[in-house]
Amino acid sequence: MPIYEYVCDACGFEKDVIQKMSDAPLKDCPTCNEASFRKRISAAGFRLAGSGWYETDFKTGSKKNLADGGKSSASESAAG
Repeated sequence: MPIYEYVCDACGFEKDVIQKMSDAPLKDCPTCNEASFRKRISAAGFRLAGSGWYETDFKTGSKKNLADGGKSSASESAAG
């Protein structure tokens, strides 16, 4: 389930809430009980890199780091 950031326009209270995507958004602030609680727009906490996220799943060793062209695994083996 996604985590949504909420902020109250009346008192400034902030809270992260785990909700289903189908759940109705919260409206009442738990601190001041005003109907000014709204979802904050924020950046996602993850990034899917590469030409497809499937390419980096379930791979091991030098095949794992396809997003950086395998540079980090090659430099690790040369340093070790």
